[in-house]
Amino acid sequence: MRPDDPRLDPQQTTGVTDMSPVAFRAAAHEVADLIADYLEGVESYAVFPSIEPGSIAPAFPAHAPEAPEQVDAILADVERLVLPNATHWQHPGFFAYFSTSASGPGILGEMITAALGQNPMLWRTSPIGTELEGVVVRWLREGLGLPDAFDGLLTDTASTSTLIAIAASREAAGLEAAAKGLAAREGFGQPRVYGSTETHSSIEKACMTLGLGRAALVKVPVNDRYEMDADALAAAIASDRAAGRTPICVVATVGTTSSTSVDPVPAIADIAEREGIWLHADSAYAGVTALLPDRRAPFAGWERADSIVVNPHKWLFTPLDASLLLSRRMDQLRAAFSLVPEYLRTLDRANPVLDYNEYQPQLGRRMRALKLWMQLRWFGLEGLRRRIRHHLAMADTFAGWVDADPDWERLAPVPFATVCFRYRPAALAGREDEPDVHARLDQLNTALMDAVNRTGEVFLSHTRLADRFTIRVAIGNLRTEPHHVARAWELLRAEAAKLA
Repeated sequence: MRPDDPRLDPQQTTGVTDMSPVAFRAAAHEVADLIADYLEGVESYAVFPSIEPGSIAPAFPAHAPEAPEQVDAILADVERLVLPNATHWQHPGFFAYFSTSASGPGILGEMITAALGQNPMLWRTSPIGTELEGVVVRWLREGLGLPDAFDGLLTDTASTSTLIAIAASREAAGLEAAAKGLAAREGFGQPRVYGSTETHSSIEKACMTLGLGRAALVKVPVNDRYEMDADALAAAIASDRAAGRTPICVVATVGTTSSTSVDPVPAIADIAEREGIWLHADSAYAGVTALLPDRRAPFAGWERADSIVVNPHKWLFTPLDASLLLSRRMDQLRAAFSLVPEYLRTLDRANPVLDYNEYQPQLGRRMRALKLWMQLRWFGLEGLRRRIRHHLAMADTFAGWVDADPDWERLAPVPFATVCFRYRPAALAGREDEPDVHARLDQLNTALMDAVNRTGEVFLSHTRLADRFTIRVAIGNLRTEPHHVARAWELLRAEAAKLA
């Protein structure tokens, strides 16, 4: 074909070349309208769709289309097939797990990030992505009230951040695992990592992934508030040393996943310092609360940790994914992951450069800093603080309703914005230790949560605390207001009355 052949004109083709700027502009306006309409009308959807596994895929063609399709047809199917079958994390009635709700400025940041297509694996592959990440990490670290000794990076999730921290702890302990591997390193007993029985499953997964094995994780008992027993930790470390094992890391959780309890970080830090082992503070959920200077009491001692993880994509309204990993020992993170073949070397710059790929297992990286930068500027720290305070107040109100009703029982403290509770008719009070009553209460609460979720108005999740089926209401969605919380309580009581 000649260069002037009309078949080469991107405005006259579909599916052969990329969209032309004209076509992209029109489609982007349609997508923007779709997103805005969705956010405006998200409450019209059931938070969790009333469908069963395997029911969605048959609605799609069995094979990819051979011929190009128009954007209008594709977007029509987004509205027909995607939106009705999604779990609506943006819905203000989403109280399950820990909320991940995306703010408007964060969504706009994601759109620009996608357009730029940056890969800040090296400074030279994205100077702005690299240096803006440093700016955002500093802004967040200062906002959280942590000292200048901490630096860090943005990863995808807390699972990755934690894996990086535990890998660094291996190097700090002298295992030289990055160079020699665990099997080839002589003179060390089995490495040990310590966390409470309430620690997140990502700790155990990190041990599996790093070759330490699940057996390396020692689960330390907790007290009746689900906080790690520091004396039991000290005893476990002493026992392991006596048996020839090598303690390398202890994970203290500030805001556990099940109950949001807070481990005694100062006491744990004393033990870690005395024993010369790495302290990792997992505050993926609750850490943003430290933006509020008057709510920093639960975080006392976390500045003594070697590494800290906080997830902006949870309670800071940032589109998934964005996890903040901070460390006072960045050299050990680099020792765990740095590998620089010739084709990645920077030879044309006199000033030293920071290449974030040397601090993580992946080479390629998303540019996560832009959406956070836009969001921090749009809200300001004070705007974010006001929203977090609002959620804390709503959780206190909900906990008060539970405490005031004799047919309900709160099962854990409420240091942040998650309430753990169950339905326990007053007639069964004091009989929980009877096997049939215990089973009956579990069945009642399982049925209750299912019934409430099937209304489509709210979505709840559960855990087990002291072997009791426990319903959780986690308040952290950007769009949740007091009337949504009140409606959740109304639905719980109404459905419980039907089951009684």
